[in-house]
Formats: sequence, C-alpha cells, structure tokens
Amino acid sequence: MSKSDRINTRIDVGLKKRAVKIFDRLGLTEAEAIRLFYAQVELHQGIPFPVTVPNTTTIAALNETNEPEKLPSFKTFRALRNHTGV
Repeated sequence: MSKSDRINTRIDVGLKKRAVKIFDRLGLTEAEAIRLFYAQVELHQGIPFPVTVPNTTTIAALNETNEPEKLPSFKTFRALRNHTGV
C-alpha cells in the first residue's frame, strides 16, 4: 500500500496533547492512529462510533459544568447515594 497522500489540519493544542498521551499508552504514533481511524471508517462504511445530536437532558447536564460552584458536592459516598436515592 502506497503512502503518498497527505492530511494537513489544525487542531486544538490541548486536545492534541491529551490524545498523544493516550496514543503513547497504546503504543501508537499519531500517524498510525489516524490511519487506524480511516481504516475503521472504511470497515464500518461510516464513522466508527455513534455521532448524535445531544438531547435536552444531555445539553442541560453539559451546561451545568459551566458553573461548577453551583453543582452539589458530597463529603462521603453515602451522602451522594442519599442525594441520588440509590
């Protein structure tokens, strides 16, 4: 298989650093990870994981993280369980 085509893209620096750490743990280079992604796209004939628009519950949960000081905190696991009713 000839490797003659090239991909050139911009990516958030923090995202790239975090991903490279994971690739390192998996023993992959960035190029290998990208080739792996492309191979999976071909195999699945689409994106190899679900891509969906978040529902209103998920959006609300994500928005809560914008103000972490308003989120409840718990000193013990038991307190969390009592709060959630589990």
